[in-house]
Amino acid sequence: MKVVERNRYNDKGEVFQKRVLTFEPFKYDQIESVVEKIQNNLSGDLLKGKRLKYAADVGLYQYYGHCYHSSQALFFMMDTDQLVPMSAIDWREEKHWWLQDGDKIFDVTEDQYYSRSKVPPHSDGKKSVWYGWKQRPQQITFDLMIRVLGDKLESDVITN
Repeated sequence: MKVVERNRYNDKGEVFQKRVLTFEPFKYDQIESVVEKIQNNLSGDLLKGKRLKYAADVGLYQYYGHCYHSSQALFFMMDTDQLVPMSAIDWREEKHWWLQDGDKIFDVTEDQYYSRSKVPPHSDGKKSVWYGWKQRPQQITFDLMIRVLGDKLESDVITN
């Protein structure tokens, strides 16, 4: 079993809420099928706030706006420590995220580039750390993970 926690903090930096997902992680040799499962579970309701900066493109280009939470979900759901979060600035001056294991690239949303006859910015990629306070998983990442995990999800517990 694998446990992934997401804490919420007050103004003093104290935890006031904790969400814990417990699940059976996917084996590394299943990564391509997990990428496909993530792709099949991406939808507009996951996109909020700054992800809607280019709202017109969200509807036109599949996977646009989903790179961060898709990569983070893949990272946490896999049973490996070989995946490294990577990011680079793309042709639109936006940060694009994916995972890498050596020379192997796992980019859940790379088709958003190819569908526009563009190339993902993998060649400019740098090892990156997750956004946010203490690099915690985002809420949107948890929502996506629950969709993908299905019967692999043991529990989803929120405590105050």
